[in-house]
Amino acid sequence: MPFDFEPIRLERQTEYRRLFAACPQKASDYSFLNLWAWAAEYGLYWAWEDPLVWIKQTRPEVFLWAPVGPWEAIDWQARLGGDPSGRGTVFIRVPQKLAESWQSIFGKRAVVAEERGDWDYLYAVSDLIELKGSRFHKKKNLLNQFTKKYDYVYTELSPDLIARARAMQSDWCTWRDCESSAILAAENRAIARMLMHWEELTGLLGGALLVEGAMVAYTVAEGLTDDTLLIHFEKGDTDYKGAYQAINQMFLAHAGQKFSWVNREQDLGDENLRQAKLSYLPEDFLRKYRVTLPGPFEP
Repeated sequence: MPFDFEPIRLERQTEYRRLFAACPQKASDYSFLNLWAWAAEYGLYWAWEDPLVWIKQTRPEVFLWAPVGPWEAIDWQARLGGDPSGRGTVFIRVPQKLAESWQSIFGKRAVVAEERGDWDYLYAVSDLIELKGSRFHKKKNLLNQFTKKYDYVYTELSPDLIARARAMQSDWCTWRDCESSAILAAENRAIARMLMHWEELTGLLGGALLVEGAMVAYTVAEGLTDDTLLIHFEKGDTDYKGAYQAINQMFLAHAGQKFSWVNREQDLGDENLRQAKLSYLPEDFLRKYRVTLPGPFEP
């Protein structure tokens, strides 16, 4: 019987978070905040089939994402085995642990392909706070230029500052001509959705830099796990040299101390974004794959 896919609803965030917490590996894509904020852009829907949540993408193509829940408790052969002679079912954004589990169960009938653009970048929080040594010299230099040149205030991104963050995001999109880039335009809509519903969303963290009362940088994040902080969005006014380096370092120094790792999401195959993320010297990646399983599986 086909699953009943429905829109991703804010009212079910607590239920979803419980199942997400049961996943042995937690990729950025599957945080409730990401699913909900980007749902309109990717045409995302979910279906609840205890004890899993199935996620379907409908734009620009139809794919299934990895199911969310206690993977180790699932009889995958029974759930996904299907007809071995069928055309197969494609899952994307599959975290490494689940991809490896499926491959061990289905053997050669599972086709696993690396999707480098979807890998999450993982950094040691202490590295990005301290910026020690020659490998971080350029970052530290830009941070120092910002702190010396500007009379700034770092503050938590509290509800009373959300209107200013939305205004800064609007200005940022004007500077960057977001509407000329499908990726930036989609990101802008996702940011607007998250900021607009700031007080209704569970677990949001944020920080902002103010110079003479004007917001010049902000970041939006959440605790992904007990030891990993997930950065969703980070924006700075490039007229203020070092603003990006400053918001990165100061947010982690104020809000990231209880975490060991920071996940800065993926680069989506964009070369400029990849170089920017690599410049902060990731310690590791959370790898994700495209997996084609046997049979047709029609959720």
